[in-house]
This record gives sequence, structure tokens and C-alpha cells, in this order.
Amino acid sequence: MNTITKIRAAILFIVLAILISGITVFPIQSELAWLMAHPEWVPGFAREWLQQVYLAVKNTNTAYPMLAYGFDWLAFAHIVIAMAFIGPYRDPVKNEWVIDWAMLACIAVFPLAFIAGTARQIPLFHILIDCSFGAVGLIPLWLCKKWIKQLSQKHI
Repeated sequence: MNTITKIRAAILFIVLAILISGITVFPIQSELAWLMAHPEWVPGFAREWLQQVYLAVKNTNTAYPMLAYGFDWLAFAHIVIAMAFIGPYRDPVKNEWVIDWAMLACIAVFPLAFIAGTARQIPLFHILIDCSFGAVGLIPLWLCKKWIKQLSQKHI
């Protein structure tokens, strides 16, 4: 596989991951209801927490459906962020800054998750899951950065 193909494959992985993590926010209540109907899929330590989250979403949506609009905008933001990768997909060398920006965003997940997660009384296991998105995202981005450097050396 040549360098440009590897870069584009990594970018497609990143884009799909961002889109999936965002779009799955739209049906959050039905996803949680399905999960609560299949408790065998949920590790024991997380069941009570996810049940609380489900009830909070369900009760909030029943009493204040307009708050779910915030989830819609969260999903939309993921779609917009994914669109930022069109540039590096088309011309990785010229748009290397997008990869740098995305790597910084992945690193920024950690302080946000620990600071806001603690302030919002999010359990540690869930904070660590959120941090895993930043950690896992860094891997293909770092590879892209490395391959873009290689590609730019070939063009000199």
C-alpha cells in the first residue's frame, strides 16, 4: 500500500469513528432502552449507572423535550468535525494542520473528561471510556502525521 493510500485509509477510519460516535447521539433514549432490555451486554459495575442515565434521559425527554435539541447539535458538531478531514483526504501535505488540530483535540479530551466528569459526578469507568476516544484517536492521527512527513519528503 502506498503512502497516500495509507493516509487516506487512516483518515477514513477517523471520519467514520467521528460520524458513528456523533450520529449515535440522535437516538440516545431508544439506544439506552435497548441496552437496559439486554442487561447481559452491560458489565455489572456499569448497570446501575446506565440505568440512572437512561431514566434521566427518558424523564428529561418526557418533561422537557426541547433539551434533546442539545444532543442534536452535539451530533451535528460531530458531522461538521468529520467534514474538516475532507482537506487532508484530498491533499494531506497542504492540510497537515488539520491532523495537528485533531491531535490537539484528542489530547484535550483528557483534562475535559477528568475535570468536567468529576464536577458532573461521572463514574471513573465512564471518564476512562471517554479518555479512550482521545487515546484511540491519537493512533491513526499520529500515523497520518508520520506518513504525511514521508510524503512531503518525497515531493522535495
